Amino acid sequence: MKRFFDVVISLFGLIILSPVLLLTAVVIFIDDGLPVVFRQKRVGRDAKLFTIYKFRTMKKDTRSAATGELSESEEQITRSGRILRKTSIDELLQLVNVLNGTMSIVGPRPLIPEEQEIHALREKYGVYKARPGVTGWAQINGRDALDDETKALYDKEYVEKQSIAFDIKILIRTVAVVLKRENITEGGQGK
Repeated sequence: MKRFFDVVISLFGLIILSPVLLLTAVVIFIDDGLPVVFRQKRVGRDAKLFTIYKFRTMKKDTRSAATGELSESEEQITRSGRILRKTSIDELLQLVNVLNGTMSIVGPRPLIPEEQEIHALREKYGVYKARPGVTGWAQINGRDALDDETKALYDKEYVEKQSIAFDIKILIRTVAVVLKRENITEGGQGK
């Protein structure tokens, strides 16, 4: 049932949002050229790597690191990237990941392989049983303001309680968090 929910929502979202996706690609191209799509390896279900798709918000030569550990992020974010990140529009391409089955609409946010501490905690708590999500329980309960242990515990709680009703609750709360721009960190600085 969850996979059906994911396919319907992602397909509907990609169709409805196609003008926004196209406009975003054009704005990124005008601002900083190609590529407009950012691809990165992330840790997914069963701790297997997959390629995540996002709109590019940082300059082309930016090193790969967790947001909170990227001390030079302010200088690396493009002009259009600032707006895309504040509005979370850069995340919309992850609907492609949901459609292809590497992600879910709701689940633990996918880590980059370099995030070893939280990766170990997720393995310990069995978090990798679930597909990673575009949004998740930890994201609406603190996002970047949470330490790794707390994030991993929220992820564990999500895996244990996951259901369509819980996913809908998280989606509704996600809209409020995004609109308020709560708990977003760039290079260790709260926004």
